Amino acid sequence: MQVFKFGGASVKSAENIRNVATIIDTYKVNGLLVVVSAIGKTTNKLSEVVDRYFHREGDPFEALEQVRAEHLTILNELFTDKNHPIFDDVINTLVEAEWILEEEPQDAYDYLYDQIVSLGEILSTKIIAAYCQHVGFAVRWVDARDYIFTDNRYMEGTVDWAKTEDKIRRDIPPILEKDIIITQGFIGSTSENFTTTLGREGSDYSAAIFASCLRAQDLTIWKDVPGVLNADPKWFNETELIPELSYTDAIELTYYGATVIHPKTIKPLQNTLIPLYVRSFLDPTQPGTQIRATHQTLPVPSFIFKVNQVLVNIQPLDFSFIVEDNLGHIFNTFHQNRIKVNMMHNSAISFCVSIDDTGENVWQLMEDLQKRYKVSVSAGLELITIRYYNQQTIDRVLVGKEIVRELKDSYTCQMLVKKKDE
Repeated sequence: MQVFKFGGASVKSAENIRNVATIIDTYKVNGLLVVVSAIGKTTNKLSEVVDRYFHREGDPFEALEQVRAEHLTILNELFTDKNHPIFDDVINTLVEAEWILEEEPQDAYDYLYDQIVSLGEILSTKIIAAYCQHVGFAVRWVDARDYIFTDNRYMEGTVDWAKTEDKIRRDIPPILEKDIIITQGFIGSTSENFTTTLGREGSDYSAAIFASCLRAQDLTIWKDVPGVLNADPKWFNETELIPELSYTDAIELTYYGATVIHPKTIKPLQNTLIPLYVRSFLDPTQPGTQIRATHQTLPVPSFIFKVNQVLVNIQPLDFSFIVEDNLGHIFNTFHQNRIKVNMMHNSAISFCVSIDDTGENVWQLMEDLQKRYKVSVSAGLELITIRYYNQQTIDRVLVGKEIVRELKDSYTCQMLVKKKDE
């Protein structure tokens, strides 16, 4: 039994969907479950629909029409029979969003986001399942919301593992004995059957949930890169493929911001000792990267870059010590504003953090913190993390930059930097 996961880039066009079908056909085994993300940038476009609707800025129907047109364009390239049921299926799926948009916003933004944005995965999987059936595969479309159960925290639902595992292990194996399953990443449901999402890029996590619950032989994530690289090609001209790394190193890299794998993905696989392969859908003959239980360290230093960072310096208003009750209150304030900390450092009288500049919620965070603390902010910074660093690697990334804040341990160096003044 195996699990495959295909991201948005792998299904962004009719040509890419044909390629995905070829990979499924080439590597299919008895018991293959395929998790698929929304097509291309559909998640971003549906997010825009939600923003226009909730904030009453712009026409949400116009943004939704763009999503419909792009999906119909792909369908027209995949199916010569324009009466194929998939055309109506796609149109009817988007009607669910139209029903919401026809009423004035009554519900919270997070709830509306999950009900509308989740439709991207429903659309992509219906199209891929229909195409696979069209070319002769024994495929069944399965709704992930019937199997992955979460709490009522919209936009980042917490999985109810006991209920989820019981349902998956009871119902999925009999289906896999006959058919390949095509299902969605990113989405789940509450006990009231409302749709939730698992956080951005949560499709990797969905695949790990299915793999872990099924005790799969392995999980393969198909990407547009040859595997896990020691740096993002956007930042480094010369990158190296890491053929193998441990669960621990993979968790550390994702924790510090490596985007090739979702941070929540690794732990369920580590708990059940299921290997994870990261391979290229552009060249599926290549072995890619294997992540498994091993004591080997990374063969080369790895670099992670996060731009648009904000350094927040927090001090008590009376210049007293930063103590445990301060830290508890500070972290709770970050949690309430859905702000994640990328780097932190505390001294006797101050606490500094680096966070992503995500816009409005950052300034709401500042407002909330200023009720109890003196807060200063520096924006426009860059966070560089080097795993298995040495002085040569540090010098390499500091050309034209100066260090604002630096943290080091035995394996990892983090530097918050800014451009040097000319």
